[in-house]
Amino acid sequence: MSKVPDHIARMIRVDQAGEFGATRIYEGQLAVMGDRAPDSAEIAGMAEQEAGHRAKFDALMARRGVRPTVLQPLWDRAGFALGAATALIGPEAAMACTAAIETEIDEHYSRQLDELLETGEDPELAAMIEEFREDEREHRDAALAAGAERAPAYPLLSGMIRLGCRVAIRVSERL
Repeated sequence: MSKVPDHIARMIRVDQAGEFGATRIYEGQLAVMGDRAPDSAEIAGMAEQEAGHRAKFDALMARRGVRPTVLQPLWDRAGFALGAATALIGPEAAMACTAAIETEIDEHYSRQLDELLETGEDPELAAMIEEFREDEREHRDAALAAGAERAPAYPLLSGMIRLGCRVAIRVSERL
């Protein structure tokens, strides 16, 4: 196994952490909402896709010898708590959470993809990011269609979640 360049290892680490966090957010939402609440089936489908993304990043990390973020235990609890808290506010707030996070992830994946395509570096990672970015965009669009913007205090809720997502990305790249 050859040494993975640091900037590629950071991409893989943060992307795996994000997919892990997404699975925990959806688990928290479904723990509160159950399987009969509005949008539960939609959320369960998104959760299944995120679990598939995470599995692919887990496998890539193992193949390339990239360590996970040391913050994974924090993201485990924080993701579940964020999902549960937004679901407790209501189905539209749960969807607002999804819309906010997926907006940030779309931008994050787009920056990574631009960098990889510009350099021609790591076509395997670029293909994964491109595929997953499309799924994340679909999740965002589905959340908006399901009434995310009708959540109580949507601009504040969305802004806070997006800020938290940006912070999580920055620290997970490095730690």
